Amino acid sequence: MTISSTQKIELLAPAGTPEKLEIAIHYGADAVYLAGRDFSLRNFSANFSRPEMLAARRLTRERGIRMYVAVNIYSRDSESGAIADYLDFLGTVEPDALIVADPAIFMQARKRVPGIPLHISTQANTTNSGTARFWQELGATRVNAARELTLEEIRSMAADSGIAVESFVHGAMCMAYSGRCLMSGFMAKRESNRGLCCQPCRFSYAVVEETRPGQYFPIAGDERGSYIFNARDLCMIEHLPEMIGAGIASLKIEGRMKSIHYLAGVVKVYREAIDAWYRDPDGYALQPHWLTELAAISHRGYCTGFYFGDPHQTAANTENRIHPGYRFVAKVTGRSPDGGTQVQVKNRIFENEAVDVISPGGPSRSARIAKIVDEHGQRRSPAHPGSQATFYLNIPTRPLDLIRCPADDPGEKPS
Repeated sequence: MTISSTQKIELLAPAGTPEKLEIAIHYGADAVYLAGRDFSLRNFSANFSRPEMLAARRLTRERGIRMYVAVNIYSRDSESGAIADYLDFLGTVEPDALIVADPAIFMQARKRVPGIPLHISTQANTTNSGTARFWQELGATRVNAARELTLEEIRSMAADSGIAVESFVHGAMCMAYSGRCLMSGFMAKRESNRGLCCQPCRFSYAVVEETRPGQYFPIAGDERGSYIFNARDLCMIEHLPEMIGAGIASLKIEGRMKSIHYLAGVVKVYREAIDAWYRDPDGYALQPHWLTELAAISHRGYCTGFYFGDPHQTAANTENRIHPGYRFVAKVTGRSPDGGTQVQVKNRIFENEAVDVISPGGPSRSARIAKIVDEHGQRRSPAHPGSQATFYLNIPTRPLDLIRCPADDPGEKPS
């Protein structure tokens, strides 16, 4: 099932918590993927309780957003009964699809919730059209292409298999084949394929010579250490037309455990880019503020992954995380009667600090906090994390807009 220029490609965003679900919708996702407290591969994300999942379904229906639920763990025999019970519950939720990898869970879902479409997770490492057709013949409606494929291989799969193909467009990459890493299980007794990965590929490593215990010799890197397994982050914003042209049905953003600052910026950028291409494919041009926004998000260096077969793009980032020089400080919750911006404070912030306001559509807007008033009506500087406050800014805001502070601002206080 290929996608034409008139059949708009889906933007699929992660929603690791109810708060992140609201952010994903606010900044323009067409669909979201989320999970319950068990049986997904992000068990250290807060995820959704059963009441929260029912509320999420009501919200996504109200907003016209598709909701997919991940049940993509590789199960054990002892879990079969609990998974059956969970699938029965999901039958009452009625999501738009379930995301699965384990054939046993796939077959359970086919029997217990036959009315819910099934999407095949990237964990199933679908690498060719034949495998995609195999899943389609069993009843799947979509496959997530293995990350190791080139864009041309995905184009072939989308054209030849007859099933919708989903592919990652942005986010963290794993150093193991289709994410099937065993290092976390060996090093921390937390199995990656059970949703418990401690990300040992992000650890700093050194060499120890047998006769010199306690002496650590850097392999390569800097004074902080060597990050020899540390994959860079995928970013395909500069190649969006090629991805649309490859017949991909859905562009998936990685990051159920990432911050709302990450989620807002990434969803916002890809939403604007997709809309711009469909408005005028011939006149489409990459906008500088898209690159600026993605650079403002903490990341591990960007690359195009395996899409173009360039081995330099999949080389490790030996410097680990790149800090962009911004501090996320607040989420807008409303407006006070006197025109102030009511916020939930996420990081310490002082009066008179310069800030950026991130809203759907267009570049971030610069402002300065003239005054901060706490929830009791008292003037307060600084405002502290976890508090409710009112910021008095010189620009309008909307609920769920985000506010960040340039870290190199002259008014910044140490934290």
